[in-house]
Amino acid sequence: MTRLHDLFAEQGQSPWLDNIRRGWITSGELERWVARGVRGLTSNPSIFQKAIQGSGEYDDEFADAIGGGLDVEASYWRLVTSDIRAALEILRPVHDESDGLDGYVSVEVDPGLARDSAGTEVAARALDEQLDAPNLYVKIPATAEGLAPIQQMIAEKRSINVTLIFSLERYAEVMEAYIAGLERADGDLSDISSVASFFISRLDVEVDRRLEAIGTDEALALRGKAAVANGKLAYALFLGTFAGPRWDALVARGARVQRPLWASTSTKNPDYPDTLYVDQLIGPDTVNTLPDNTLDAFEDHGTVARTIDADVDDARAVMAGLAAVGVDLDDVTRLLEDEGVAAFEKSFDELLTALATKAERLG
Repeated sequence: MTRLHDLFAEQGQSPWLDNIRRGWITSGELERWVARGVRGLTSNPSIFQKAIQGSGEYDDEFADAIGGGLDVEASYWRLVTSDIRAALEILRPVHDESDGLDGYVSVEVDPGLARDSAGTEVAARALDEQLDAPNLYVKIPATAEGLAPIQQMIAEKRSINVTLIFSLERYAEVMEAYIAGLERADGDLSDISSVASFFISRLDVEVDRRLEAIGTDEALALRGKAAVANGKLAYALFLGTFAGPRWDALVARGARVQRPLWASTSTKNPDYPDTLYVDQLIGPDTVNTLPDNTLDAFEDHGTVARTIDADVDDARAVMAGLAAVGVDLDDVTRLLEDEGVAAFEKSFDELLTALATKAERLG
């Protein structure tokens, strides 16, 4: 047994792996991660850019796709769906053994659709139907334009990973979209699953930058505190939302809570502990998706203890303190959402450009 096993068995938090690459699948490394306690896998356009551009592992399949008449973008999706299908098969036993709680593999719609509601709906439905696996999560960004597609996909009984959540206000809208989608769905709801991916470390990066620009003792004392505080308040919001008569009526039909998923949990500031965003956000009915180096660090020296609902009043005090020194969190989270969408779109575009160059060489 590892700390990753203990995290789930003792605290009800599911550790997932936030990475994928072809070599891990073919070598058995992903299966070894699962044996060590990993209970799910997430991917995004930046992860696939690094995987495909960073090795020659995809060259043969790409050459076959191009040689078979597929264009560059269609060839990219063939590479991606090949990896996702293989990962789905590896994680399927976890899904079955957990009665559908874990064992999910996430793949994101084209990031260029993040501001396109209709396009997102079409793309999410197509990905779900193409891959057609009970342990698939299609990822939809939590932009304002993503809320209606999220609700529609849940109403169609498709399982969704809602990604790029930064603010408590948007998180509340995401949970409402999920609940409203369940209310629109027919019959039994037990096969519908969803997570809400709340991004953690990036908040500290931007807030710390602003605090250092302000430069007062009061401001500097708040560095490294915003992200964990935001996560704790998000969990409190989660507990309050999935309770009461409205939710109870859905539970009677088999509904599952939409678990908060802590994403972006590697530590960006080397002065902070490398397991900070794991150790401080542990609690039941949550997921933490971690890059492999952070998983290794937690397995080596992380602390398995319930922390997510400790010091919630202190978390509120942190938020009040940030406002008092002049940090506008609404502005911070708007910026981070825009940057997150742009970063994924940039990765996608850069990879397609690199693949186009490779296709020309093959030609």
